[in-house]
Amino acid sequence: MRLLKYLLLTCLCAFALAGCQTTGTQNNRLFEMQYAYSAAIRWGDFEGAGNLIKPELRKKLAPTPIQLERFKQIQVSGYTDVGSETDKKKGSAVRIVNIGVINRHTLAERSVRYVEAWEWDPVAKTWWLISGLPDFWEGQ
Repeated sequence: MRLLKYLLLTCLCAFALAGCQTTGTQNNRLFEMQYAYSAAIRWGDFEGAGNLIKPELRKKLAPTPIQLERFKQIQVSGYTDVGSETDKKKGSAVRIVNIGVINRHTLAERSVRYVEAWEWDPVAKTWWLISGLPDFWEGQ
């Protein structure tokens, strides 16, 4: 009887640790994807950032050749995380960022607030961007 309790407790601990590992891996993967995305935006690699858009949405949300040309007119001067929220049950995450943008022609700098929306793909075991790239010209 004592051995049975010990085995049951061991199994429960193993399952609990496996659950923690999955959650930890999912959180780590979100951090990695958000870091890669923000690095691509900071360095002006908008095509690369577009590759992080969910494949089913990529044709609709990926930058067009004209938009890619417009992106060449700006320089990102800063990318600051303002706040974030993750809903593990729904497999979604939102991050609010302020992006400093400099117009290469006028050298005028301004700040753009952008909300990133992320979705967990349990099959691919990765996070995908579902909000598209920032619109640096909204309201201008």
